[in-house]
Amino acid sequence: MQSAAFTLSPSAAPAARRRPASAAAPLRFDPVRLSSSSSAAAAARRAGDAAPAIPGLSVSSPGLPRRSWCLGSPPSRPWGGVPYLGSASGSDRLEVRATSVPEAAGEGEKAGGLGKTVELGMLFGLWYLFNIYFNIYNKQVLKAFHYPTNVTLAQFTVGSVLVILMWTFNLYKRPKLSRSQLLAIVPLAVVHTLGNLFTNMSLGKVAVSFTHTIKAMEPFFSVLLSAMFLGEFPSIWVVSSLLPIVGGVALASMTEASFNWAGFWSAMASNLSNQSRNVLSKKVMVNKEESLDNITLFSIITLMSFVLLFPVTFFTEGLKFTPASLQAAAQQGLNVQQVLTRSFFAALCFHAYQQVSYMILQRVSPVTHSVGNCVKRVVVIVSSVFFFRTPVSPINSLGTGLALAGVFLYSRVKRIKPKPKTA
Repeated sequence: MQSAAFTLSPSAAPAARRRPASAAAPLRFDPVRLSSSSSAAAAARRAGDAAPAIPGLSVSSPGLPRRSWCLGSPPSRPWGGVPYLGSASGSDRLEVRATSVPEAAGEGEKAGGLGKTVELGMLFGLWYLFNIYFNIYNKQVLKAFHYPTNVTLAQFTVGSVLVILMWTFNLYKRPKLSRSQLLAIVPLAVVHTLGNLFTNMSLGKVAVSFTHTIKAMEPFFSVLLSAMFLGEFPSIWVVSSLLPIVGGVALASMTEASFNWAGFWSAMASNLSNQSRNVLSKKVMVNKEESLDNITLFSIITLMSFVLLFPVTFFTEGLKFTPASLQAAAQQGLNVQQVLTRSFFAALCFHAYQQVSYMILQRVSPVTHSVGNCVKRVVVIVSSVFFFRTPVSPINSLGTGLALAGVFLYSRVKRIKPKPKTA
């Protein structure tokens, strides 16, 4: 966008040739730079003109290029309602000179806004794509390799290697942590580990679509835990939005073909763990001077989760990704190469989609991110139903749709802020 400054003043140009009274007002185009016209007015006064000088008038106007117009009017026909200021010789004219600021600034802002929109759209697309592939590969692995703790450990192992490489090659700044920060992050790492472990346990027992339908109840646990530990009580609108979520999950559970209690309670425990992480992050990471950005925090949690889960895996399931264990599994008919390949890609997608999720959260509001997460769950459910050809009854579809609609409604009503109470 351009901005222009106008200066109106009489100018002491050489006397123009006299024109008849009937002639039209002359219009002269003079492409000159912006200059002060006070000297011209002073010269006119020294020349003996009796006309008073008009003080300089500066007006900002957008959209005008660098130009200068000189307009002269005879005494018999003043131009535009402005009284004739010159003598009969017509030596004085009304000068309008405009200068402009280049349009590069405005064009840069428009280009930058479009670029950010395209970048954000690509991030949302990658978020959904990585999530789809993670759930597909993960389900394929868990159907053939019934060790969810080992699978979860493998995902944290790949994520930890990626974090170390990212810090080693300065792709992201390595943080300097204090002892108090580490102690504050440990509880977050514990519930993060449990959340992903319970999710994998559920995916190993029931269909992907059913696991994500149950995980649609995350807002319910968020409201419950926030009220219990943070003293944040929900509004009537938030409570109303939870009703279709609970009802939809109940309806889908009653008609789910792959339903079993182990898968159901594992998904519910995953909800509880994940929302506990959100509440804990609000409760313990309150010091702004010691706060970390989301990507750094996720990277540290990934490393801690690996350290926490390794001994648990060793003493519960045993390490099943060792060469000896894989050879024994191959003798029982397991396609080891396929399991290793899919486990690796599932781990890559697992770490990638969470990194992208935090990158999106840094660019949009939490409400927008919550809506995007709701859409992501719809995309994952639909894609898994088509890929695995999961049998879905009309009532089951209705329950899933009702629960997801409730999640969307919840993300919208969270924006409604209660009116302050007047005294």
